[in-house]
Amino acid sequence: MDLHDFSDIAENYDYYLNSLGSYSGFEEFYLSLAQKYGEKGIIDIACGTGALTIPLIKQGFDVIAVDLSKAMIDVTNKKLLEQGLSINTITANMTNFSLDRKFSLAIIARGGFMHLTTPVEQRVALLNIKSHLTDDGILTLHTFEPLVEAQYDQIHTSENDFSLRCEYTNKDGKQERIYNAIHYEPKTQIMSGNWRFDTLDDDGNVVSSRIRPLKMRQTYKTEMEYLIELCGFEVIDIFSGFNYQPANGILIWILKKVK
Repeated sequence: MDLHDFSDIAENYDYYLNSLGSYSGFEEFYLSLAQKYGEKGIIDIACGTGALTIPLIKQGFDVIAVDLSKAMIDVTNKKLLEQGLSINTITANMTNFSLDRKFSLAIIARGGFMHLTTPVEQRVALLNIKSHLTDDGILTLHTFEPLVEAQYDQIHTSENDFSLRCEYTNKDGKQERIYNAIHYEPKTQIMSGNWRFDTLDDDGNVVSSRIRPLKMRQTYKTEMEYLIELCGFEVIDIFSGFNYQPANGILIWILKKVK
């Protein structure tokens, strides 16, 4: 199992996500892409807890949401029900979902693509998504360029060398601290490790702790460019953030299906 397969992670995901990094402009960025490319339907792949799915629906877009994690889909469905919204949500892998329609825009927001841990899985996923796109359909996804300094540190880090990542208030109103320990394997380009969630009492004492695994693959920019071409896409833009910064480190790819 992976981090996102656990119900406690899914139920708290919206609570701690913003504590892990800056997502300023996230919703506006994708709504802008949807306005430009989403006229013939949008498929939100690795949709998580619906952070993007729900705003897209509220703006009137035709959306289908897909995620490998049933726990994540369950949270998305609960939020849809609470807000009186109804769409088709599917628990499936991006490598093999099968729908009897095509979309003009496919979105893999944040790091969903990086959970594919082999080049074969990446290629199969891209080809599967391509088969669900209209002619000239658009796919957007995230990767990040590996940093040599970080790789060096992670090569020498075990899966139990925890460091504090953030602190947040969970769904029950309790303070939790998130620690992670990531080991990098250069031959496979895989980061594997554990996240530890410590729940605190009102005096700051740890009252419970749970560990959840995580595995992701780093893909170099040049490697990604060849993969994109191999799978029948062309790069029409790359950004490094949701405010359209020039590509540097974090890469938000905007790809067009080649006829």
